[in-house]
Amino acid sequence: MTRKFPRFLLATVFVVSVTALAQTASAGPALPPAPSAAGTTPDTTVGGTGSKIGTINIEQAIFASNEGQRDFEALSKKLEPKQTELKSMNDEVESLKKQLSTQGDKLNDDSRGALVKQVEDKQKKLERSVQDARDDAQAQQNEIAQRILQKMAPIIVKYAGDKGFGLIMDTSNPWPQGPVLWAGPSVDITKAIVDAYNVQSGVPAPTRPTTAKPAATGATKPAAPAGGTKPATTTPPPK
Repeated sequence: MTRKFPRFLLATVFVVSVTALAQTASAGPALPPAPSAAGTTPDTTVGGTGSKIGTINIEQAIFASNEGQRDFEALSKKLEPKQTELKSMNDEVESLKKQLSTQGDKLNDDSRGALVKQVEDKQKKLERSVQDARDDAQAQQNEIAQRILQKMAPIIVKYAGDKGFGLIMDTSNPWPQGPVLWAGPSVDITKAIVDAYNVQSGVPAPTRPTTAKPAATGATKPAAPAGGTKPATTTPPPK
């Protein structure tokens, strides 16, 4: 799983950039929490009696799947107009701030006060718009990820049972945020699950690779008031 894959929100103005969320070797996004986060727990009933312990990076598996790459790329394109709108608002605030900085001492008190108020009002509007856009994008991201996870969970369970695993642990969050302190590559089943899911989903691999690298920071932030990963291991499937 060394191919880079698109993630969502190739933004230039979100407070936290999510453009760097998508490289298999260095992934990251605020991804949706655990399997039951959407209120519906995937069926993970299995009658296996295996004793092996395995690991899987659920976040990586979702985004590395052909379906995940396709749907998050589509979401990225869908959100481009909003990104353009936010950038325009940000540029306007910056322009007014520059005007205040260069001309403020030449204005009378009333004119300067009016300009300061204009900057503050537009700043607040920008911040509200950015937050609304982030919340909306996150909700759509979660919907996609949860939909994929609901279909992927039975594949994980079947694979674990067939291969003699008695326990599979998620390594999406590194220790100490996550439960796994260390695990060798021989127990990681992420690639095997992605391959199996791609076969079941029937979604073809992306026709073109993308070099977009999601980052938790680095996006242009809204103008200040007047006065956006974790590594995703690449490992072979267990035998």
